[in-house]
Amino acid sequence: MDNDALDLSDIPEIDLAVLGKPTVGKFYRPIKKPVSIRLDADVLAWFKLHPHYQTLINKVCRLYMSRHHKS
Repeated sequence: MDNDALDLSDIPEIDLAVLGKPTVGKFYRPIKKPVSIRLDADVLAWFKLHPHYQTLINKVCRLYMSRHHKS
């Protein structure tokens, strides 16, 4: 099929101003950055009891950040 024959009337226009701006949502995949952090041994041991403990640590940090974010 030729591109000129395609019906694109039901597809919304792309807002170029919002492209590249991350938003937290279903498909949000923030860039990960490796860091070194010092945690208390018992805190780290507790997190390591859970599968995907690094993801869990990130979620806890994100929750804390969202509750303490100043607008």
